[in-house]
Amino acid sequence: MIAVDSTWLGNFTITVPLIVLFAARALDGITGGNVSVANAYLADITPEAERSANFGKMAVASNLGFIFGPAIAGALGASAMGEVPPVVAAVLISAVASAIIFWKLPESDECALSTYPEHANVGKMMGLEQKECYELTETTNLPTSQILQLPGLSLLLAVYFLVFLAFNFFYIAFPVHAATRLNWSLTDTGIFFSVMGLLMALVQGPVLKWASSRWSDRVLVIGGSFLLATSFLFFLASEKSLLYVGTTLLAVGNGVMWPSLLSAISKATDRHVQGAVQGLASSVGAVASIVGLLVGGLLYGLLGATVFVISAIITVVVVFMAMWIRPATD
Repeated sequence: MIAVDSTWLGNFTITVPLIVLFAARALDGITGGNVSVANAYLADITPEAERSANFGKMAVASNLGFIFGPAIAGALGASAMGEVPPVVAAVLISAVASAIIFWKLPESDECALSTYPEHANVGKMMGLEQKECYELTETTNLPTSQILQLPGLSLLLAVYFLVFLAFNFFYIAFPVHAATRLNWSLTDTGIFFSVMGLLMALVQGPVLKWASSRWSDRVLVIGGSFLLATSFLFFLASEKSLLYVGTTLLAVGNGVMWPSLLSAISKATDRHVQGAVQGLASSVGAVASIVGLLVGGLLYGLLGATVFVISAIITVVVVFMAMWIRPATD
């Protein structure tokens, strides 16, 4: 349809399939708000003491999806039908997920009491278990200006933005760095990111559950951010052993810090504004992703591996900012 020859964009041709692909990707972005709803739902049904661990479990599920999804798609795509089986599989998986949500996922506000009841331990012994209930309040869709005025939330969202920004610098730069500077094959890069995903799943499961029972969200965000900042410096190396040390530190740091940050955001607000707050947080993350991927690519083209140092510096700033996070009991 249109041939493009640009210094900035390169040489390519716009075709009908390419337009359909962009439209499909845009539709995926429009419906991406389901992540915000899922985070708000999790905050509604989870006691504050367990939120870090449960947000960690959600992150484990996401990481496992990123590990098994490409593997399954690759296996299906290797068949004689080419690209059709992976697309059909994605449609069927989405349909199954929608059916489970529609028929099996209960509402988070089915039972209403004015306050949380005491745990009915005697009733449980007699087989009369008390259902957890809480006060039903009208959901409030606050404008962004009012959300930012909630105590401590502006700081948390700033931390959220900077973490996303630093990680996306790494995310866009490292595959190019691996292919052009380290001369890694596609298999080497795939194994590297698979190991990272598996380590994150391990950390965000049993390790985070153990850590969250001993330290506050604030401490975990500070410690995890410090490890994350340290990890970026290892990606300046060329030896595989040091690069895998870096991905181990990244997996531990991000695996501890990220669910704890989500937990801190959820605890900073009341139930009736969780949806609005989680939606704004997702929007902040989306903006950081757009800026990070565009600027990170440009910075790598100009500075090479120095972009990883920039990611480390941004994350060090996060460490100091996290020291000012308000405790949940404030």
